[in-house]
Amino acid sequence: MSLEVVMLLAAALLCAGLFGALTQQSIVMLMMGLELMLGGVIVAAAGAWHYIAPGSADGQVIVIVAVTAMALEMAMGFAIVTALFRKREIDMTDMAAELKG
Repeated sequence: MSLEVVMLLAAALLCAGLFGALTQQSIVMLMMGLELMLGGVIVAAAGAWHYIAPGSADGQVIVIVAVTAMALEMAMGFAIVTALFRKREIDMTDMAAELKG
C-alpha cells in the first residue's frame, strides 16, 4: 500500500465524518461523525509515521494512545447522552442547546 492510498483513505474518513457531524441532529450520530473524523486523523498519522520512520515503534505507541483516548471520549460522551435522555428525554442537539444557563 502506498502513502497516497493511505492518505486517500484518511481523507475519505475525515470527509465522511465531517459530513455526518454537520448534517445530523441526533447527538449519537454527531458523536459517530466525530469518531470517524478522529479515525481519519489517526489513519493519516499512522500512515505518515510508517513511511517516515518504518523501523521505529514510536508511531505505534502514539496510535494506541490516540485510540485509547478516543475510546474514553466516546464512553464519556455516551454516558452523558444516556444521562440526559434518562433525566429529560433529550436526544437531539436542539433540545440539548436549551440546557444552557
